[in-house]
Amino acid sequence: MELKTRKTLDPLIVFIKVMVAFFISKLTTKKQKKRIVLVGGNLGEKYEDNASVFHRYLIEHYSEEMDIHWMYDPKTTYIKELCIPNAVALGSFRNYLLFFKADYSIHGHSIAYDVAPSIDKYIFLNKRTMMIHISHGIECFKKILIQKEDIPLLARCNYFNCASQYEKNIKLHEWGIPEEKLLVTGMARFDRFGPNRPSKEVKHILVMFTWREWLFELSEEEFLNSNYFRSTLEIFQNKRMEELISSYDLHLKVLLHPFMKKFEHHFKEMDISSGKVEFYSFDEISIGDEIIEADMLLTDYSSISWDFLYMNKPIIFFTFDQEEFLKMRGSYLDLDKDLYGYKANTIEEVNEYMSHIIIYGNPVNPFYKNASDYIEFFDKNNCERLSMEIFRRKS
Repeated sequence: MELKTRKTLDPLIVFIKVMVAFFISKLTTKKQKKRIVLVGGNLGEKYEDNASVFHRYLIEHYSEEMDIHWMYDPKTTYIKELCIPNAVALGSFRNYLLFFKADYSIHGHSIAYDVAPSIDKYIFLNKRTMMIHISHGIECFKKILIQKEDIPLLARCNYFNCASQYEKNIKLHEWGIPEEKLLVTGMARFDRFGPNRPSKEVKHILVMFTWREWLFELSEEEFLNSNYFRSTLEIFQNKRMEELISSYDLHLKVLLHPFMKKFEHHFKEMDISSGKVEFYSFDEISIGDEIIEADMLLTDYSSISWDFLYMNKPIIFFTFDQEEFLKMRGSYLDLDKDLYGYKANTIEEVNEYMSHIIIYGNPVNPFYKNASDYIEFFDKNNCERLSMEIFRRKS
């Protein structure tokens, strides 16, 4: 996978930094006056999802008693733009030194990509830090892809946060995580919103499709001929969709997946006559802000759909490649029975549901009554529950 190679650092440089940091940490850790917490997510490329929301909560509530650090990709600029305190560049010597001195590390994707690059070969050296995986979203759509280097990292994690009993069962039975490591405290990023907050009408629509690993190696020509590109293209060049956008003054924001970088110009160069469809790169927009602003979601299998369910906003799932998706990746959800939004297999069905929502004024999610099947808590105390669970387990 491209994700597994593009963040790889020079092995010799990593070895030197890790070894020096490890031995220095042995000499200096006892002199620490405060407990150290490291938080990272999205490979350090963006301040989004559960990790960032939980980090902000810790800064606001625990700064006086703990040293709290955010791990970031040094190629990015958001640290200065968002004024994020105590930020540490991933792959730096300070990064590895803090890794061995930390009392807690919290990550959304992987320790080796969010907290300490290429640390999988040396994870056994760190016996001090309590390591917590809080996921970037509810783990229900895509089956986890466990690579060889992931095995020691998953084994080393002390705790895995779960949004609900439903997600806990997936991590227990599908991932094979021991039950004593699973904490059901809710999903941190829900604290940004608040439950059951539908819009009065649907005008702003967020469009986001997830990625397929099997598209990584495609050439430009192969990608343009793929079912993925042709099906998403069909949405924006469909006459019925254009009529709906124009007649009802709709505004569509299309957020392109970060792994689409080398292909995204094909979307941005589209000639959309209405001018009401805008395409954005992953690093050009705040997902959290857009979720709040949007009145509904059009997606395939994206985990941000959970946020729309939580807020009781309508969702259309365009499952144009369901058979291929299940064969190549698989899902913990039954995509024919368990989807919590309108299921459309064709563009005609997408238009039918869009018309139902827009023309007949249905700005709520009719599947919201089933939200408690997947989401445990409907309050804004998820970060508080998680922090109390973590910090009570280590003094």
